[in-house]
Amino acid sequence: MRFTPAGERLLQLARNLLPQVATAERDLAQIIEGEAGELRVAVECHTCFDWLMPAMGEFRPLWPQVELDIVSGFHVDPVGLLLQHRADVAIVSEAEPQTDITYFPLFSYEMVGICAKDHPLAHKNIWEAEDFADETLITYPVPDDMLDLVKKVLNPKGVNPPRRHSELTIAIIQLVASRRGIAALPYWTVMPYLEKGYITSCKITSDGLRSELYAAMRTEDANKSYVDNFCQIVRDRSFADLSGLSVLEMK
Repeated sequence: MRFTPAGERLLQLARNLLPQVATAERDLAQIIEGEAGELRVAVECHTCFDWLMPAMGEFRPLWPQVELDIVSGFHVDPVGLLLQHRADVAIVSEAEPQTDITYFPLFSYEMVGICAKDHPLAHKNIWEAEDFADETLITYPVPDDMLDLVKKVLNPKGVNPPRRHSELTIAIIQLVASRRGIAALPYWTVMPYLEKGYITSCKITSDGLRSELYAAMRTEDANKSYVDNFCQIVRDRSFADLSGLSVLEMK
């Protein structure tokens, strides 16, 4: 299917008008609400930093008086930082209902299994829980309830493989490439290494393993224009820059 000439003209009009409308809304908000503020971002996802940087770079010139920063370190409970007023936005994998916390859906993404190209599992199109049983699973050093592979695939089947941990994504990929174990990572993270032939990837279960990301904030801050604009920029840039994303709706 394709647009008619009339449809193409309207599409071009929308592409020209929508950015102008967004700019006008932002200008009005800055006039009414003021331009200054503070936006400290906390994350619980090790793979967040790379794709957050372009969004932060786009946000800064639009809101130059807003002090934007990332709360240093990886945080097991970033929502707790919101409630303690030590952060203003938290990137989290679950939208757990909580008093005084509002969630903004960012996106859903696929987790894939990765192994060395000469690993026996490289010849399988789909990995099931049993395929992990006799392998060393390389993960980030986080609790099991923060690992979707463990929560959604391994635990229900009673599979508990030996572990090895690394805080760095590139280190996990290097360990996998040297046959020190296997791992499950977001598709967008491993795609450059798949293209270079360092590793191979496989689908996890016939239905695939999908994870989610949300932006959490204090409900009292949810209507602040610069907070809402930041979340929208993060979502839009992610869909523009990352592969394999799906639209995520609040449940």
